[in-house]
Amino acid sequence: MALTGDERWELIDRITKETVALGEYKRDLKDILGEMTVRPSTGIPLAIAVLFGFFSFVYSFGLSFLMMLLDPLFKDMIIPWLVQAVPGGGATLEESSFLYAVLVGDPMAVHPFEYFGVLTSGLYTAIGVVLPAIIAFYIMMTLLEDSGYMPRLVVLLDTVFHKIGLHGFAAVPILLSLGCNVPGIEATRTLETRKQRFMMMALSGIFIPCGAQLGVMLQVVPEYLGLILLYLFGSFFIAGFILNAITPGKSPELFMDVPPYRMPSWRNLHRKVWYKVESFIAVAVPMVLVGVLIVNILYLSGVIGWLGSLLSPVFLHYFGVPEETAGPLVMAFLRKDIAVSQIGAIEMTTAQKIISVTLVSIYLPCLATFIMILKEGGIVDLLKTIVFLIASFFVFGGLMQGIVSLLNV
Repeated sequence: MALTGDERWELIDRITKETVALGEYKRDLKDILGEMTVRPSTGIPLAIAVLFGFFSFVYSFGLSFLMMLLDPLFKDMIIPWLVQAVPGGGATLEESSFLYAVLVGDPMAVHPFEYFGVLTSGLYTAIGVVLPAIIAFYIMMTLLEDSGYMPRLVVLLDTVFHKIGLHGFAAVPILLSLGCNVPGIEATRTLETRKQRFMMMALSGIFIPCGAQLGVMLQVVPEYLGLILLYLFGSFFIAGFILNAITPGKSPELFMDVPPYRMPSWRNLHRKVWYKVESFIAVAVPMVLVGVLIVNILYLSGVIGWLGSLLSPVFLHYFGVPEETAGPLVMAFLRKDIAVSQIGAIEMTTAQKIISVTLVSIYLPCLATFIMILKEGGIVDLLKTIVFLIASFFVFGGLMQGIVSLLNV
């Protein structure tokens, strides 16, 4: 005999009373902290403090302490040894062999960024600058995930991201993209609709610099890194508002379970960080070296010079940067961190350096990010991303040139 709706609810009530024991609820410190971190009045200041601590740790531990240990190893030992040990070297770059120029670069260089060699600038950027930032970033990211704070940050930012057609889960791809755009693009799977996934892939690929790039930017434009990041994040929301208006689709509300706070496991922290660092060494370091190799060959064969001459009216008159910026922009398609390091070696004014670093940031995503966008979104989303990217490059690159001119840097 089938039960009516009311009879089913009565049966549920009886079973619940017989099987569920209710205890007295007592709020503890974790409950109070959990409430404070999702309530906007207290959660936003706490989120600012957490993110400030996040990037302070990346700077102080990764880009100061770890780099301080590795820097002398490259500057005083590895690079001077390579300059002498690799055959074919001359007094200048012109007097050196083609192989020497590709592997070592300019023997007259002073800073590792200025060599442009695969084994000098390439290894220094990948291991000496980027790796310390990656280690520090993933330590903090793992702590936020395992402690239970990340879901609360997602809930807290939901209202903000809804203004541009996303929801709080967009915070996860953004934070991951600050370490590496590839896992950031992969994390767009957490977003519910195709519209949101496309928007997040496009915005992350254009406006969110990866940890490797941030590490080199800190070396090239340390005084103006804050200005550039503020501009990139502001552009992220302006572009997001435009994309939300022109992209068809829906932006549903956010529903998620917020777990209690817990103490991270140090064993788990070690394993997760080691896995991510091992992945970086296995995948990113070879890509850095291949990228430097390709750009070196393009430089030595005259292709970069030809591109610079061809595009010089755009660079000089529209963006106000030297035509040598063409080389780093070609490199940016392979590795943006190397591209920024190349900008640091080009003679230009501070204003031109700020604009050039911004142009690299909003230029084509690196090859690995392109491949991930194709994998996650398909050819249609990739083509739409490229169109939006080209428009953003000229609009936001031109705006940065105007802002720098107004600031009279």
